[in-house]
Formats: sequence, C-alpha cells, structure tokens
Amino acid sequence: MTVSAAGGAPAPARRERLNPLTRLAAAGSTAVITTAAASWPLSVAVIAACLGLSVAGGNARRVVPAAAAVMVPLGLSLLALHGLFFPEGRTLLAAWGPARITAEGLDFAGQRILQLAAVVVALLLFSFSVSVPDLVAAMSARGVQGRFAFVLASTLTLLPAIGLRARRIRQAQEARGLVISRSLVSRIAAFRLQAIPLVLALIEDAGTRAAALEARGLSSPGPRTSYREVPDSIAQRTVRAILVLAALAAVVLRVVQAASGA
Repeated sequence: MTVSAAGGAPAPARRERLNPLTRLAAAGSTAVITTAAASWPLSVAVIAACLGLSVAGGNARRVVPAAAAVMVPLGLSLLALHGLFFPEGRTLLAAWGPARITAEGLDFAGQRILQLAAVVVALLLFSFSVSVPDLVAAMSARGVQGRFAFVLASTLTLLPAIGLRARRIRQAQEARGLVISRSLVSRIAAFRLQAIPLVLALIEDAGTRAAALEARGLSSPGPRTSYREVPDSIAQRTVRAILVLAALAAVVLRVVQAASGA
C-alpha cells in the first residue's frame, strides 16, 4: 500500500506490468512449439532464455533445483531406454546381451532430454514467477471458472513447496544415518529413498490445499464478483492471440510433415 500525492489517500501498490494470462500464453506456446519442432538448437535456445529470465527475475534458485529434480530421473530413464534399446540404431558402440548402445540411440535420447528440459524449465519459470491470485482473478474476468481454475490454482500453490519438502526429507534421512557418496549408484539409491516420501507428502499437501481452496468457493459454478483488478492492454491481448496462433500453426505443420513422411 502506498500513499498518493493528493490528500495523502492510500493508493494500491503497483502491480506487475505483465498480465498473468500473457505469461501463461508465453509458457504454453513455448512448450507446444518446442515439442512440435523437435529441434535441439531450439530446445537449447529456450533453456538458455528461460534460465536467463529466471536469473533476471530472481527465481533461479527456485527454478534450477526444481528443474533438476524433475529432469534427473526422467533424463536417466530416457537415456537408459533409448540409449540401450533403440531399435533403429545402426552404429554400434557397445553391447551387453540384449542391450546395445548405438550412436543413433544416444542422439535420439539427447534430443528428447533437451526437448523435455526446455518444456519443464519454461513451465517452472511461469509457475515461480506468476502471481496466483492475479492469475485466478484474470481467468475469472475472462469467464474461466470452475474446475480448471481450481486445479490450476491448486497446482501452482503446491509447486513452491516441492524444494522445501525435498530438503526437509533429505535432512531427516541424513540425521537417521543416510550417507550419499559421489558414486552414481549411491545417488540413484538415495534419490529413490527420498522420492517416495516426497511424493506422499506432496499428495497430502495437495489434498490440504485443494480442501482450503474449495472451502473458499473456488470450484463453485455460477457468476462471480472479483475485487482484484489485474491490468491488461490491447497490446498484450494481441500478443496472446499471436502466441496461440503460433502454437496451433506449429502443431498443424508437425502433423502435415508426419503425414507426408518428411
């Protein structure tokens, strides 16, 4: 709350200039276009841009650990699946029984890892930088009500608790004698021991937050009156429309290329 120059009357604090729906459109279109393009240079560019924006916005300490927590197990699984059992691989590098490491499999796994990392970083950057109350108010002002806004708000309020929960679980297990060495096997075993209680804790948190939001009528149908004003402009609405059209065009182009065998 600030004080205006005329009469000392209180004036509302200055809100962020970028509308939450514009942030949502940018993150969603980035994820769709990156997935449809399936190009590793584009994926690398998106990752670099998102990391740069997270550093500029002061969210890097939250985005990077969360992205690592998501991408490390997924990346290892993709690397094991496509790197060892890629049916179209021709350039054999090593073999152990049915497992065959091929250059084509490693290349395919690397491209999928970069593509997925770009999507994850873009969505995490949005979730850690957007104002959830402003997003819900903006969605309500555009007629988006009911379950979609309820689920989205529940998810976004849950994400900031992931890093804190993971640190607490690791500290508790280390206090009970868990030792994590530098070897890959030890780290994978420690991750498995920490992942199970983390998932259970997140499910419990999700239920608690969902009950709190539902008690406040977020999932109730019918007309609503919002007392939270979120600034918007014609320029931002135009940008959102362009982003949505660009995402749709990328999907259509990908489907046409797949149909034509390109």
